[in-house]
Amino acid sequence: MAVADFLLRRFAGEVAGGTDRSGSGKSGVVVVDAGDAEILVRSGCGFVGDGLELRFRAGLPAQGRRVMGRAAARLLTEDLPRAARAVQWSRLDGERVRQWVELVEDHEHLQGQLAGRGLVAFVRDGAVLPRASGVSSAPLRGAVELRSPPSLRVTLPTLHHGEVSGMGVPVGVTLVTGGGFHGKTTLLEAIQRGIHPHVPGDGREWVVTSPDAVALRSEDGRSVVGVDLRAFISDLPGGRDTRGFTSPDASGSTSLAAAIMEGLEGGATALLLDEDRCATNLLIRDARMQQLVARETITPLIDRVQQLHADAGVSTVLVVGGSGDYLEVADTVLLMEDYRVHEVTARAREVAAGHPTGRAVLPPRGAIVPSPRRPRLRSFDPRRGQRAKVRARGLRELQLGEQTIDLGALEQLVDDGQARTIGALLEWLFEHGREGGTVRELAEQALAAADERGLYALGRLPDLVGVRRYELMAAIDRLRSLRLLEAR
Repeated sequence: MAVADFLLRRFAGEVAGGTDRSGSGKSGVVVVDAGDAEILVRSGCGFVGDGLELRFRAGLPAQGRRVMGRAAARLLTEDLPRAARAVQWSRLDGERVRQWVELVEDHEHLQGQLAGRGLVAFVRDGAVLPRASGVSSAPLRGAVELRSPPSLRVTLPTLHHGEVSGMGVPVGVTLVTGGGFHGKTTLLEAIQRGIHPHVPGDGREWVVTSPDAVALRSEDGRSVVGVDLRAFISDLPGGRDTRGFTSPDASGSTSLAAAIMEGLEGGATALLLDEDRCATNLLIRDARMQQLVARETITPLIDRVQQLHADAGVSTVLVVGGSGDYLEVADTVLLMEDYRVHEVTARAREVAAGHPTGRAVLPPRGAIVPSPRRPRLRSFDPRRGQRAKVRARGLRELQLGEQTIDLGALEQLVDDGQARTIGALLEWLFEHGREGGTVRELAEQALAAADERGLYALGRLPDLVGVRRYELMAAIDRLRSLRLLEAR
């Protein structure tokens, strides 16, 4: 993966600097999907037998309806072969390639150590987390480098870089707090992206997160089908059961409760949440509202977050700046000031003890166990009329047949090609999935086929990029056509 990523980026650079983009519209444009800061499996470069395949899209040069034959000949017989020769091993900086490979191997090696060390994530000292802007993945020049608080510093061995030291984010309930614009969300977003290795020089290449960490948020209006919400929502008016809750237009609180249970169904071991993106009434219910509202259908996360870890082994990293009630349930409290991290757990407990809220803690209602759901394969029908129509519009929207899937809440998707891959996998499931499998089993079946045959063999869509089962399952969960088999 690392070598292919390096070669594809080199090829893309040569194409960008060495092809004639004359012509109207998109003619003359060569598109090489080499990605951004993350290093991922891509269909654009692959080792086939003893050879290497580079894949791209080209618009042949034209002016309106007139073919520019000479320009097309230069593109196909001179410019593209010249760019392809740039990835011959004799023309590469071998040490630079080795750096790429060793960084990816060490990222995976560190991921494998996290659970055994009781960690959700690791951020090496010296990491640069702020980005140049909200639309740029480049590191911010002159940004404050992260330094671990002494109490959280851990040292981990690597395969190629000796021992590395930095902040270990422990399992359990971790609260990230601080004033506005001091780096709370920046830290959480870096942890979210740490599920993937990053290119050298990105600043976040030594941010390593459990591969089973899932970022969640509320989504007003999303479709929810057959999710057991009893751990968070029950006692609805009219005696409506929430054991298999279904709604075509879920509220912010209901959608977040569903996302938590869907994440657990997928096998998540850590949940990453930011209060700015979550429905407040599912996060917290303070003492005054408990006194005023006698009958409440929602059990807020604050009353379940410790149980999630104790019963299900699921940790939570939560950015909170507006509710001190969470200080009473946090195992670790991080305070961000000027993008510097301070571990203030003891001080937080003193504050909580000195300023009791009088809030009543709801007792657990049994173990938090998701109920596996079994989709009908016709739910994945990609046909629009007589023909299949699967198309991604950027990163956040996917057309599958007659419907459009909103992927906007899947914050750990980082590349447009991942949306295309989800579409290809859903189409593959419609044709080859095992009827009767759970959502997780179907997702794993499709991903196993992609691993075995290669992304490019999945179907008609170009420029495919690897995805996790969590994002594929999340897309299935958002299908408005989703129908379930009867529970066994």
